[in-house]
Amino acid sequence: MDNFKDFFANYGGIVIGIIVAILLMLTKLYVFIIGIIVIIACAYAGNYIQKNKEQVKEKLKNFIDKM
Repeated sequence: MDNFKDFFANYGGIVIGIIVAILLMLTKLYVFIIGIIVIIACAYAGNYIQKNKEQVKEKLKNFIDKM
């Protein structure tokens, strides 16, 4: 019994993570979560570009000139 407690104390997070990943894949919930992550990333990028418009223009211009 001590071996099981030691194993779960050391690797409990991994086991729980694997179980959650399997459940997400079985329910196709991962598609929803990826969609939410993409929406949040695009919202953050849009906000950053809006607030730093001149810097983004300059960086984009320099990037295009290098090509």
